[in-house]
Amino acid sequence: MTQGSNSGVAYVDTSCLVSVALGERGASALDRRLSTFGELVSSNLLEAELRSTLTREGVVLDPGFLADISWVLPARPLSSEIERVVAAGYIRGADCWHLAVALYIADDPAEITFVTLDNKQREVARLLGFGT
Repeated sequence: MTQGSNSGVAYVDTSCLVSVALGERGASALDRRLSTFGELVSSNLLEAELRSTLTREGVVLDPGFLADISWVLPARPLSSEIERVVAAGYIRGADCWHLAVALYIADDPAEITFVTLDNKQREVARLLGFGT
C-alpha cells in the first residue's frame, strides 16, 4: 500500500487489510482504491486483528505492510461515540470500536471515507454520515 496524492482521509477497517494481505479476490482493486487517499488512519486494534488472522492463516506479515497507516490512539473513553454508533444500528464490538474511533477523529464524518468490506458496518457508517 502506498498513499496517493489525494488529500482525502480514509479510515481503514481490518477487513480491508486482511483481504489485501491474503490476496483475496478484489484485493488488487481495493489496494488501488486505498492508494488514492492522502492519509489512511485506523485504530491500533487493526494490527491485533490483522496479525491474529494472518497467524491463523499461516501468513507472515511483511514488516512494511502497515507503514502507511496513521494510528489513532484515543486519549479518553469513547462513550459518546459508541452511543452514536449503537443508536445507528447493531454491529459487533470490534466493528463498533472502529466506527467510534473514526467518529473520534471526525469533526464532520462526511469529510472521512470509511473503507470496509463488511456490509453491515458500511451501512452503519453511511447512517453516521461517513463517505463509503
